[in-house]
Amino acid sequence: MTMYPSIAVLREEKTPPDSRVPLTPPQVAELRSRGIDIVVQPSDCRAFKDQEYTELGVPLVEDITDRDLLIGVKEVPVDKLIDGKTYCFFAHVAKEQPYNQKLMRAFLDKGITHIDYEYLTGDHGRRLIAFGYWAGMVGAHNAVWTYAQRTGAFELPRLQDLYDYAAAKEVYAKLDLPPLRIVLTGTGRVGQGAAQVLHDMGFDRLGPKDYLSGMGKSVFTQLHVKNYARHAEGKPFDKDHFYAHGEEYESAFAPYMKSSDIFINGIFWDGKAPAFFTAEEMTAPDFNIEVIGDVTCDIAPAASVPSTLFASTIADPVFGYDPVSGKAVAAHAPGTIDVMSIDNLPSELPRDASTAFGAIFVEKILPEFAKPKSAILRRASVTVKGELGPHFGYLSNYAKNS
Repeated sequence: MTMYPSIAVLREEKTPPDSRVPLTPPQVAELRSRGIDIVVQPSDCRAFKDQEYTELGVPLVEDITDRDLLIGVKEVPVDKLIDGKTYCFFAHVAKEQPYNQKLMRAFLDKGITHIDYEYLTGDHGRRLIAFGYWAGMVGAHNAVWTYAQRTGAFELPRLQDLYDYAAAKEVYAKLDLPPLRIVLTGTGRVGQGAAQVLHDMGFDRLGPKDYLSGMGKSVFTQLHVKNYARHAEGKPFDKDHFYAHGEEYESAFAPYMKSSDIFINGIFWDGKAPAFFTAEEMTAPDFNIEVIGDVTCDIAPAASVPSTLFASTIADPVFGYDPVSGKAVAAHAPGTIDVMSIDNLPSELPRDASTAFGAIFVEKILPEFAKPKSAILRRASVTVKGELGPHFGYLSNYAKNS
């Protein structure tokens, strides 16, 4: 018989709260039917209500100190961490994020094993589970919504005000789009999700050359890295070399910033590759972009987009960027660029995103916890019983300085 740890689905307690769940009510109920001991902490901020769990026979349990594995979505507040437990959630510490140094230190001080979804990878290094597709979908919608708010050219509701994506597609079918040009970067999960929404909205997709030629009315182009970066010495572009030595490359994005109304950024930025443009370039008269939907949401100055000064929120999704002062101002102001930089975008489609995420967790991740040894879990263990995991020794100074 396969032996699984006892599990609890955590209540999300980060501020602002996240409405997503790692496992939906039907998914938890199905696991329980297989004999897996799993319970759920009660919560009043989930997209799935407590009643939806209890109606399927899932116990709601406040005290989870007897559980072996605690799974959530976003960071657990330091004062809520239970000593000696194994946790699985997005911690945002492995890139040495300053705002989560205390959380990193708490993992060590409390003897915690922390497994980060972001680093659950297969043998070839590809991520196994992510919300990226849904982040791209919401990011694209919000970027177009921001343009509508800025210009008044058409009306579009927020995704958070619609029940699910099926309802959104009904809205898209009635859209009357004005002439509008969108450049989308990234071809991974985020880029795929964004491209799907733009297609469903009615935008025509053009290749980069046709896009730059000025073809089409309401159009978008999706850029591969070879379209927006080039070797600084003019050497032929090599994708593998770029990912290994991004510092040797420079931006080739200028033609797109001069011919686009909206820029949707959906790449993974490693800190070595060039930014798309500089703050100085954003002051140029031919910088045409009016709206930036930064799904990547790396905060400047360590960012591929210099105007992403901070993460915006679902409640307050857009801020204006004044290219002259380099500071945040009111949204939609003349002479400014609107920035949408929400860092928990899938929370606007929480039911769809949670269902897709949970299905992958059940299929690809949960079985690893039943194995005596798992290379997948080992690669994703930021800490193991209060020590840095085998692949995260580089965080030692970051942890000491917290």
